[in-house]
Amino acid sequence: MTMPRDSAADLGTSILIPQPEGSLRVITRGESGSPVILLSGAGNDNISLSWRRAIPTIAEGHRVFALDWPKQGGSTPWSGIADHQRMLASIDAVLDHFELDSASLVGLSQGGALALAFAIEKPKRVERLVALAPAGILSFGPLVHRLLWLMAKSTFLNRTLPTLIFRRRSACAWFARTSLFAGPVDDFDEIIDEYHADVLAHGSGSSDWQNGSIGFRSMKVDLRPRLHEIQCPALIIQGSDDVGVAPEKSRAAADAIPNSRYELIQGAGHWSNRQCPERVNELIVEFLRP
Repeated sequence: MTMPRDSAADLGTSILIPQPEGSLRVITRGESGSPVILLSGAGNDNISLSWRRAIPTIAEGHRVFALDWPKQGGSTPWSGIADHQRMLASIDAVLDHFELDSASLVGLSQGGALALAFAIEKPKRVERLVALAPAGILSFGPLVHRLLWLMAKSTFLNRTLPTLIFRRRSACAWFARTSLFAGPVDDFDEIIDEYHADVLAHGSGSSDWQNGSIGFRSMKVDLRPRLHEIQCPALIIQGSDDVGVAPEKSRAAADAIPNSRYELIQGAGHWSNRQCPERVNELIVEFLRP
């Protein structure tokens, strides 16, 4: 089964924000309440895959603005490199387009890292912050780091080969079971259909942000030395069985943020928002409540 390309169309109103390199697609929903910007992960992710189960719930009490990152979902085609600074500028573009002085940020994985980074760089524009299994707080041993760096530098390894592999739906399902989830998911088949459709539409592989965050000897994007600068209330949500972000890493990050709270979801993997949507939505809504 192949899902329609614009799989997020039923989640709200689709807005395109013109940019020099292309257009940023934002799904808006909710008529009242404080603004909340939702930021997806990397790779084959998009508004619908990350936030399908969250947008209706959060929009009951907030104005929701869900962003497709450059080269992702509805923010295609896109010319140029979507590196760390360009991704941060995309958040500014959403705020400016909708004439928002500030908003709360809710980000998953890559989106969590960029939410943390934006709160560091633009503290007056962030009211509250939720980061789910955030990237940007990790480091690796020398051998693993060098392998990751080589992959980041090789288009064949970070784009061509993954696209060939994940053209098979069974490969998408295997990846989801082993890397994204750590237990049963009630809408697993629908997620895989949509994930597979995204691969067929856009290819697969690591994002420009992921590739650019890995330096030759160390991580170019390592937010840990500056987490203490975050001024807004923060909530870190982490799956206990996440194979991508170890719980001890995200707990240490939460401990470094002055006004933060840490929630560990037992039995959840990296995509806790899709594996345990009711619990994650409950945590987010409660935290964002005035």
